[in-house]
Amino acid sequence: MRGTRQWYNRPMWVEAVHRWFEVNRPLVLFVSGQVFFVMGMAILLQTRRYSRLALARGMPWLAAFGILHGLYQWGSLFGRWHQAHGPESVNTIFDALQLLLLAASFAALFQFGVRLLQPLPAKFRWGGALPLVLLLVWLVGPFYLGLALGSDVHQWRTSAEIWARYGLGFPGAVVAAMGLRRQAKLRLLPLEFPSIYNLLRVAGVALLGYAVLGGLVVPKASFWPASVLNAQAFERMFVAPVEVFQGADGLVLAIAVILGLDVFEFETQRLIERMEQAQVVAIERERIARDLHDGAIQRVYAAGLLAQSLQRQAKDPAMQEGLAHLMEGINAAIAELRRFLSELREQETLYLGPALESLVEEARRISGTEIYLEVDEVPPMSPEATAHVISFAREALSNAIRHARSPLIEVRLSYVPARRRMRLEVKDHGVGLPEDPDMGYGLRNMRDRARLLGGTLSLVSEHGKGTRAVLDVPLDNIVRKERG
Repeated sequence: MRGTRQWYNRPMWVEAVHRWFEVNRPLVLFVSGQVFFVMGMAILLQTRRYSRLALARGMPWLAAFGILHGLYQWGSLFGRWHQAHGPESVNTIFDALQLLLLAASFAALFQFGVRLLQPLPAKFRWGGALPLVLLLVWLVGPFYLGLALGSDVHQWRTSAEIWARYGLGFPGAVVAAMGLRRQAKLRLLPLEFPSIYNLLRVAGVALLGYAVLGGLVVPKASFWPASVLNAQAFERMFVAPVEVFQGADGLVLAIAVILGLDVFEFETQRLIERMEQAQVVAIERERIARDLHDGAIQRVYAAGLLAQSLQRQAKDPAMQEGLAHLMEGINAAIAELRRFLSELREQETLYLGPALESLVEEARRISGTEIYLEVDEVPPMSPEATAHVISFAREALSNAIRHARSPLIEVRLSYVPARRRMRLEVKDHGVGLPEDPDMGYGLRNMRDRARLLGGTLSLVSEHGKGTRAVLDVPLDNIVRKERG
């Protein structure tokens, strides 16, 4: 008998803790709501809209979940006061708004998971609309019909909340955890970001925890499983109310996700580094090609002329035959050097428009930034001039992507036939240049390109409104010249 009494009679410290949580439940609800709301706002402010990662395109839905769920938790705090002091009609309206916030937050979490799992297999394409369908079913069934046909408002609120958690909260959290795991494994692991990969795995575990705490631990009801697994039974077993554990789980989720958002910074940094490496390689290839054309080829050609002159002067048939073989070898070497020179040239096209389109498409692909391109038809230019213009455009694009933080970059290539001038403009809508910009390697390279083309570079920047880099070039000296 003593053992039985010890099983049902909880120790005094447990009762004290239980009473403390009961008295301070408003504080618990406030802190729990703040955790979710701060998580949502942090994600919303830090998420990169322009990213190749599907994770970025799904993050606004996770932010919506955090904000809406935080508002719901805060509403529960004020709901206790309303139930005690407000009229019944106002309480019903308040309860309806609370339920809508709860269901909308779960639907947003569900949609976050669906976005991360896309593209779905053909036989599961209908899954993309599942969050909306389940939300509509809940709105028509437990929410609207439950209120219209039921007589007990408290029972309606309890039932509608239970089915929101069962039908939207639990599957939404599970699908979100699956989506995070898929993105971490398929997209982030190959990028070799182990710390971020582990953070997103932690976030996935936190979402599974919330599937239980927020989706299965529901208000007590007469039907199964709410009659067994409910908030009251949970509190008896674990002393603290379920909101405490929901808040702790939400805190783990918030920290893991917010720290994991650094993946977008790392992704952009790595992609821009690749773009800059391509720029360095292009410059080096161009230098080698120029050195070959102006140095090695000319010297071999001069050696060939000397060998040809010696062949004409030689009287010994054996020497003439040897010099003839030498000429054949020199001519073969010149041909091989010219072939190698043509392979080194990155921009063999003499038409600037297609080369610029290719560059912009590459920049879009590796940075995820929206880039608008407008191109006039420009007369064909020499390969050297085309390479200089493309290098200028690449440098301007790289600077805009790296420093401007602009959602849109505009590239315009215009040609004025009457003036025989070409104008290339790269404009962003970002933060603008500082008042005294440092003339780093990039800007110096752009000025050097403009000088080599016989043109001018102008930079116009306004703080908070963006920067415009303009290359203005006369075409008389850089149009295509046929080599003799």
